Amino acid sequence: MPKRAKKPCAHRGCRELTAGRYCEAHAKQHMKEYNRYKRDPKSNKRYGRHWREIRAAYLAAHPLCVMCRYAGRLKPADTVHHITPLAVGGNNYWHNLMSLCGECHSRLHAEQGDYF
Repeated sequence: MPKRAKKPCAHRGCRELTAGRYCEAHAKQHMKEYNRYKRDPKSNKRYGRHWREIRAAYLAAHPLCVMCRYAGRLKPADTVHHITPLAVGGNNYWHNLMSLCGECHSRLHAEQGDYF
């Protein structure tokens, strides 16, 4: 399957071509600004360094998407989903986590009405 054509970085004045919104040099900077000024402070606290360590360990132990596996497909997972959300009393214990691909994670939240 052909890849999507690259386009200029969305950072003002940058001419670097990228497949995403920002080039590698500006993606980290924009994510830092987003986390600092636009993201809910409670989310920053919940998903800090400790969560990133748990997420990395869980993905290493469960590298395939659970929902794709049930459907008979083998697809690598890139997201760790909380079965019971942290906002309603969930926790970061492994029995409350499931590894999902981005597509299945988005579909799951859309079905639950969490997005938009």
